[in-house]
Amino acid sequence: MKKPNLVMAPSQPLLELEAVSKHFGGVAAVSGMALNVQPRTVAGLMGPNGAGKTTLINLITGLLLADSGTIRIAGTDIRGLPAHVTAAHGIARTYQNVRLFSGMTVLEQVMAGCYMRRGTSLWASFLGLPKARAQRRETEAHARELLDRVHMGHRADVLAETLSYGEQRRVEIARALATRPKLLLLDEPTAGMNAQESTEIGELTHRLRDGGLTVLMVEHNVRLVKEFCDCVTVMNFGRLLARGTPMECIEHPEVQEAYFGKSGDAERIRAVR
Repeated sequence: MKKPNLVMAPSQPLLELEAVSKHFGGVAAVSGMALNVQPRTVAGLMGPNGAGKTTLINLITGLLLADSGTIRIAGTDIRGLPAHVTAAHGIARTYQNVRLFSGMTVLEQVMAGCYMRRGTSLWASFLGLPKARAQRRETEAHARELLDRVHMGHRADVLAETLSYGEQRRVEIARALATRPKLLLLDEPTAGMNAQESTEIGELTHRLRDGGLTVLMVEHNVRLVKEFCDCVTVMNFGRLLARGTPMECIEHPEVQEAYFGKSGDAERIRAVR
């Protein structure tokens, strides 16, 4: 297995994509895409439905294989590596639809994420050897810390499937954090949430950033992007459309056209300013 290399020059982006393309038959889902994410930032990835955002996330995380281009994490090319090796390089993600394990408590969900970094064998765990027992205690303590970090510590012993949608999202984020990532990819984390729940997720991304993590957030909620993202990349039809600060992208004529149509929609544009 290719050994992760997370040593970077101070000015080097944590995540770099150059000329990345992916075709499905004759359809170009992603075409010549470029993306840079600086360390310790909350970056936004925007675009209308069908722009190729989730496909791009799947290419970064190794769920799909790019046809061409370069994908680097901390300077190491990871294009073509399987998902579990990509995770070992420090990339974790959540999904558009919450994916929690059935029949497990909130604490158990997060502990499951911790075991990617386990230092004892399955055999030692099965036999209940002292080292395995000690590591389980450490794992549980770490999982509880992560739940406190996402404000879900008080629900640790509840079955995860009984939680509200917004709470399940928080648990999924805590489980992703359990892998100790350098980069956290959030695929539409506020989909289906009300305004208060969305704001809480935005505030969480800032706490994670301030704690040293880098976040790339795919998001349709323009107001959330404007308020919480440090920088934004906009895609349309699988290609790079714009990048810059949130307001630079929101004010970009081609971005407005992609979101609101050629005639524009003055009221909707004013509403996100």
